Amino acid sequence: MDFRSGRRKGEEGIAVVIDFLLTNARLVLGVGGAALLGIATLVVKRLIERAGRASEDEKVEQKMVESWEELASASPTLIGKSLEGVVMKEVAKAAKQQRADLCEKSSLDIQPKSDVKPKKLQLCALTLQERLLQFYYTRAQLSPVEVRRVQSLALDICTEIQGFLHTRHPDMPLGEMSLGGSLLDDLEVVRADHACLLVPLQVEASLWRLIPGEETLLTHPLHWMVRRINLEYFPRGRSYWDRFLVGGYLSSEALVNMLSKTVMETMNWPSISSHLDCLVRPVLGGPELSLEIRPEDPEGGGKGSGMPPLFISMIPVLREEDVVLTGQPQLTAPWVNAWHLSLYPWETRRLAQLDESDSGCRRNVLKTLKAVCKLNPALRPMPSAPLANLILHLSERESDWSDGSLEVRFQQCITELIGYLEQGALHSYFKPVVNLLGSLSEDQVDQMGFMLYCAMSEPEILLI
Repeated sequence: MDFRSGRRKGEEGIAVVIDFLLTNARLVLGVGGAALLGIATLVVKRLIERAGRASEDEKVEQKMVESWEELASASPTLIGKSLEGVVMKEVAKAAKQQRADLCEKSSLDIQPKSDVKPKKLQLCALTLQERLLQFYYTRAQLSPVEVRRVQSLALDICTEIQGFLHTRHPDMPLGEMSLGGSLLDDLEVVRADHACLLVPLQVEASLWRLIPGEETLLTHPLHWMVRRINLEYFPRGRSYWDRFLVGGYLSSEALVNMLSKTVMETMNWPSISSHLDCLVRPVLGGPELSLEIRPEDPEGGGKGSGMPPLFISMIPVLREEDVVLTGQPQLTAPWVNAWHLSLYPWETRRLAQLDESDSGCRRNVLKTLKAVCKLNPALRPMPSAPLANLILHLSERESDWSDGSLEVRFQQCITELIGYLEQGALHSYFKPVVNLLGSLSEDQVDQMGFMLYCAMSEPEILLI
């Protein structure tokens, strides 16, 4: 490559090298390498903050048009297109910000009797530990009143569906439907906008056998199958579920299709909406059994107004001892016979056991990480399962999970997650052959890597 191409006469050699690195960042640093320049920007920011104390350059002030949050959420693609301009804008903004802070500090020195500090300085005075606690209680943790309201509404929907199925299909062997998922386990964050309705199927132990994924032709550890057995003694038709057989196996897709037609397309949702004082309607057109509920506005604004919608997912479930299989074709496609092995109950139970044994804060760290990812556009594609397994892996090496270690553990989780993203793999705690990051695209990994690299030096950007 020609380092001298396009350079103006008289420029220093160091400027040529910097321009080369900025232009060819991804080539030099590899996948996710552009994220490293976020750290370089922070280094330059520190230098400018020191020099900014004496700087009076008005031209620099005219370039202050973008925020640090905008840089933190910028994609590697944007950096590849105009990295040099972004860096210069942020460097200039840092100088202005430092001068503004100094002016406020000088103002306080002039009026020492005043005990009222500017809000900005109060925030800056908080330690990371205090910021994390503030973020947890104001953003991650849900109001008990909100949780109870949503759980009550979901249980009302559950009662309506179970009563309808019992009337329409009295011979269908179903267990007691119940709530499940993060809302029930106090792991939901930011807002209570999703709940799970578990529909347990009762199958005859002498007629059906749950087969681990490793023993099937699929060879996927999370894709189990349910085989019909003893056909020579109990011919087809002896079990209610025989009508959903495909190739000798109980088909989750056929079962979900039946429930979709029976529940989603047949129930009188306008009547139920009137009875429950809310707007209830099925979400059609996808592989999931999902309902959208818009509660009535408590201020009298009418049905569905002023409040975020609640989505309730119906999930068929098969249980055998500690094995929980779910009928979720969106997770097992294109295999119509496959059932998904849910590791969520194992992960949740293990986290609770560890916290109970040492009064730890693992679940609080998990909820904080989930809230950070849910609120940050760059981190939003990150599922919750990798975060839970990250903490379980970290618990094998770290013993101190007291409330006072929240800051250290949070920063450690960020560092560990960057390492997993660089490797492109985070293996399940209970099923090491499962890569929990396998569903993420390369572009999503780049976006998250960039944000987390920036957060290594400025973790507060994740708590905005």
